[in-house]
Amino acid sequence: MLGELIGEGQGKRTGRRVVCTEPNFKVEVSFESAEKIMGIDGFNIGTYVSWPKPDGSLYGEGEGVVATAEGMMTWKGSAVGHLSQTGAVSYRGSLSYLTSAPKLSKLNGVAGVFELEVDANGNTHAKIWEWK
Repeated sequence: MLGELIGEGQGKRTGRRVVCTEPNFKVEVSFESAEKIMGIDGFNIGTYVSWPKPDGSLYGEGEGVVATAEGMMTWKGSAVGHLSQTGAVSYRGSLSYLTSAPKLSKLNGVAGVFELEVDANGNTHAKIWEWK
């Protein structure tokens, strides 16, 4: 069951590279975004790798760092995505967090679920909810 909205961010894809082409292609994507997490402003830097599944959907795994005035937090996640004909991509997945920042420490015991939209120009928008 979805709980409260714990974060939201908007940013930009900053890089892409092909990691391999066989037996299937894998693409690495880096991004940066301004975030509000647990009501605290922050800056998120992340990288994920995605590759196609047999049905044409995408699977991705990533990790990153969120810097806030309250302290640093890292995250790891995995997701399933779909690529549109325009080049936009949409992911749905889960996140786990690690932080020693007191105002963010609740997230150490939270599973987050997210929606990530990346338009054809590389603009990103993400929302994260607590999964209860």
